[in-house]
Amino acid sequence: MTMKRPWIVIACAAFIVTLAMGVRQAFGLFLPPMSIELGIDRGTFGLAIAISNLVFGLAQPFIGALGDKHGAGRVVFFGGLLYALGLLGSAWVGSALGLHLTLGFVVGVALAATTFVVVLGAVGRVVPPERRSLAFGIVTAGGSLGQFLVVPFAAKLLGDLGYHLALIVLAGLVALCAVLALGVAGKPAAPAAAEPRQSLKEALREAAGNRSYWLLNAGFFVCGFHIAFIATHFPAYLADQGLGLTVGATALALVGLFNIFGSYLFGLSGDFWKKHYVLSGLYAARGVAIALFLVLPLTSTTALVFAAIMGFLWLGTVPLTSGLVGQIFGVRYLSTLYGIVFLSHQVGSFFGAWAAGWLFDRTGSYDAAWTASILLALFAALVHLPIRDVPVARLRTA
Repeated sequence: MTMKRPWIVIACAAFIVTLAMGVRQAFGLFLPPMSIELGIDRGTFGLAIAISNLVFGLAQPFIGALGDKHGAGRVVFFGGLLYALGLLGSAWVGSALGLHLTLGFVVGVALAATTFVVVLGAVGRVVPPERRSLAFGIVTAGGSLGQFLVVPFAAKLLGDLGYHLALIVLAGLVALCAVLALGVAGKPAAPAAAEPRQSLKEALREAAGNRSYWLLNAGFFVCGFHIAFIATHFPAYLADQGLGLTVGATALALVGLFNIFGSYLFGLSGDFWKKHYVLSGLYAARGVAIALFLVLPLTSTTALVFAAIMGFLWLGTVPLTSGLVGQIFGVRYLSTLYGIVFLSHQVGSFFGAWAAGWLFDRTGSYDAAWTASILLALFAALVHLPIRDVPVARLRTA
C-alpha cells in the first residue's frame, strides 16, 4: 500500500476511536429513561449492552481479518455508517427485542469495525517496533478523550432533548467515522523478502499453540468484565445510593479524562518495561481501588475519586495487550490475532453488563458484582506473571 505518514494514521485512528468509544461509553446514561419508557428492568437493558459487547467480540476476529486483507479504511467506512443506523433504530424501538437487535446486535458489529482492533492494525504497520506501544497508547487515549467529551455531551442532550433525539444526534456524530476512514485507508503491504511468509491459517495455529497467548486471553476477559460493569451500572449504582444521575455522568467523564493520561503513560511504559509485569500491576491496582471504594463511606467525593483512579487504570491494558501480541507474533496478522484476544475481552464485557444487572434484579444490590470484580482483578494479576514476551521462533530466526 502507499505508505501514509505515521502521524496522519495515528491522528485519524485516535479520532475514530474518540467518536466510536465515546458514544459507546454513554450508553449507561440511557438505562433509567429507556427502562421506564420501554417497561423493562435493568437486567433486560443490561442484556442489550451485553449483546452488543458479545457481538462486538464475536465479530472482531472476522472483521480484523478483513482489515488485514483489505485495509482498515474500508472496514471503518462501512462500520461508521452501520453504527449510525444502529443508533437511529434504537431511538424508536418499542420493545426489548428491538433494543436487543439495534443497540445490541447492530451496534455490536459496528463497534468491531470502528474501534481498537482494526485501527491499531493500521497503526502498527506504519510505526517502528520501538515506538509501537506509545503509538497504541495515543490511539487508546482517543477512546478516553471521547468518554470525557461525549459522555457529558450525551447527558446534556438527554436532559434537554430526551433520549430519542439524543440518540439521533449521537448517530450523526459516529457517522463522521466514515469520513475519518480516509486517514487509515490502504491495503496492507506484503511481507518483506527477508521476513518469513505465513498464511493466516499458519498464524492462527502458531498462536493457538502458544501458552502466553492464552494467558493474554484470560487476562483480557477480566478487563472486559470491569469496564462493562462500571460503564453500564455505575451511574445507576450511585443514583440508588442517593447521589443522583449527574454524579454518575460526572464519574464516567472523569474515567475518560484520567484514562487519557493512563493510556498514554501505560503505552509509554510498554516501550521501556516488561509489558506483562506492568499489566499484572495494573490489574492488582484495580482490585485494591475497588476494595477501598467499598469499605470507605460513599460520598460524591469518594465516588469521583474512585472514578478518577479507575479511569487512570481503565484502558491502559489495550496498548500493553495489543503490544504484546505484536511483539510475540509480529504485525502482519495483528488485527486478527488481537481480535481473538479482544473477543475474550468482550465475553467478559457480556458478563459484566448482563450478570451485574441480573444479580441486582434478584438480590436488590450490586454487592456480588463488586466482589466478583475484586476476585477477578487478583486472578488477572496472577495470570500475567508467567507470560513470555519473546518473539516466536519464526521471527527470531528471520
